[in-house]
Amino acid sequence: MIASVAGVVSAVRPSSVVIDVGGIGVSIACTPQAAASARPGAALALCTSLVVREDSLTLYGFTDAEQRDVFELVQTVSGVGPRTALAVLATLSPDDLRRAIAAEDLASLTRVPGIGTKGAQRLVIELKDRLRAIPGQGESSVGDDQETVRAALVSLGWPARDADRAVAAVAGQDTDVATLLRSALQHLDRR
Repeated sequence: MIASVAGVVSAVRPSSVVIDVGGIGVSIACTPQAAASARPGAALALCTSLVVREDSLTLYGFTDAEQRDVFELVQTVSGVGPRTALAVLATLSPDDLRRAIAAEDLASLTRVPGIGTKGAQRLVIELKDRLRAIPGQGESSVGDDQETVRAALVSLGWPARDADRAVAAVAGQDTDVATLLRSALQHLDRR
């Protein structure tokens, strides 16, 4: 996984930026807010998530790791792909999304392009317990580490159901995220 990209901005579009990294122009899809903060010729570092599809490799960029983690988590909801997940973050900040999910505020969620009433209900049902587990500013806990491992497994292509089982199998280990991820991968390889 490409976790971050840093370099000089060579082009800015409404929903993407091109960053020159060692002579290679890397196109990164991002929210309009992130694109608006980029200036051609200026240095820029973005946290990224690589989405692999049968016909494309698309890099999505975020101003911080929390946005990236929320982006990856929102994609685990059935019927939500990377473009819709990006639209969620373009419309709602991670904290606003947490509040909307906790309060079951369907009106806020349906403001997101591509999310109707049924999609908003799915977001609430599928994210209600898991969205709280994403670390906020400066917070960290065992649950946060497990959610980070789960998100990493999903981004590596494991189905969410298998990722959940692997995380449950290694839960309770008092180790860092890297060790938990290794243990979860070993558990998946044994299956």
